[in-house]
Amino acid sequence: MVLDDSRFIEQVVATTGGIVFLAVSSYWPNHGQHVLAVFFMVFSLIFLARYQDLFRVVLELGLIVVGWLYIPLLISYFAALHDLEHGHLWVLLVLMMTMVCDSCAYFVGTAVGRHRLYPQISPKKSIEGALGGFVGSILSAMVVIPWLIPDTSVASAVVVGAVVGVFGQLGDLFESMVKRSAEVKDSGTLFPGHGGMLDRLDSLLFAFPCVYFCLLW
Repeated sequence: MVLDDSRFIEQVVATTGGIVFLAVSSYWPNHGQHVLAVFFMVFSLIFLARYQDLFRVVLELGLIVVGWLYIPLLISYFAALHDLEHGHLWVLLVLMMTMVCDSCAYFVGTAVGRHRLYPQISPKKSIEGALGGFVGSILSAMVVIPWLIPDTSVASAVVVGAVVGVFGQLGDLFESMVKRSAEVKDSGTLFPGHGGMLDRLDSLLFAFPCVYFCLLW
């Protein structure tokens, strides 16, 4: 479900708020919450002046807040991860592990997938494919992480690979659930045959923050 055309002003302000939050949280992490607070109060005033149906106000506000938490907040961990020691390498490694996970899940699922993973949300995904992606992520981490970052142990690489293999796929499933709820096949048309930008980022939106937390711990 999405906001209708009569909510154009709200959509513009919501998009602007997300962009500003992402920019501020990337360069001044301590001030990101202030941006969300200001824009939320702005939305409160907009809805006070422009509400159309009192019984839909909470639903429409909820869509906006979830949009902020889902995309700008999670993608901001790209910058947070980059700021850690060897951060540029960790960003590259997360991208690599996510791509390997997706590729292994696809090929294993196509070849031997028999048992559906979550048919209500993603009918084509299989348990075998998910396991293939999980193993592929771990193996790629074991090979590449100690090579690029020698002070990282193989055991730590296995943990990071497992985190990406699990949460990257959960991010993919979550985005599929959102699309089914909105009754759309793709999140956009930016990449013909491959969906929208969100379809390319869904796994990374969960992988970046999870790897960041993993490295902190």
